[in-house]
Amino acid sequence: MKYKKVLLKLSGEALMGDKQYGIDPIRLDEYAQEIKKAYDKGVQIAIVIGGGNIFRGLSGASQGFDRVQGDYMGMLATVINSLSLQGAIEKIGIPTSLLGGLEINPIAEKMSRRLANSYLDEGKVVIISGGTGNPFFTTDTASALRAIEIEADAILKGTRVDGVYDKDPEKFKDAVKYEELSFKTAYENKLAIMDLTAFTLCEENNLPIYIFDMNKENELQRVVEGENVGTLVS
Repeated sequence: MKYKKVLLKLSGEALMGDKQYGIDPIRLDEYAQEIKKAYDKGVQIAIVIGGGNIFRGLSGASQGFDRVQGDYMGMLATVINSLSLQGAIEKIGIPTSLLGGLEINPIAEKMSRRLANSYLDEGKVVIISGGTGNPFFTTDTASALRAIEIEADAILKGTRVDGVYDKDPEKFKDAVKYEELSFKTAYENKLAIMDLTAFTLCEENNLPIYIFDMNKENELQRVVEGENVGTLVS
């Protein structure tokens, strides 16, 4: 097994499936099943999920919302998504714990490294909601922070494409996929992998980022087993 402890980063938009907003129960169940396949391999899994399918603080600010209030609204959106994912995972028999950058009794306990690792050692999937608990930080940054805190082997960033390309593969047929990248090369080529704060955190703490297609069946399992299906940034 290549990765024994991972932080799985999922976008909120991915939960929409074919819908225009909100949560698609079919996509939710698909993600739970994919997580189970990796969990059944003995991998410790923590998850951070965004809230963009419900509300995104930065876009809210552009529409007139106060930025700080907007960011807190975005954090609460991640709590809704985390609750939905928790329910889907527990429905198929996997124990979970929901922690948060924001403590919300009785829903989410306050995130701490000790508590998260304790639950992971108990065999639970740990879902960490509420971003960092502070405005002006994205869930990318939250995922980097949480992965470093729990000493994960890597961040596994599940997207809708199978890795990092030199240009948008959905727009350009001649886009070339990278199998491996250094942080320096990714930065110099302005490849949009994670926001700069998250990226810097990962680089400074030698935390690899693996980008893969979460919507492809069995792909998460293949990643944790060490198959070369996406792009490794290290």
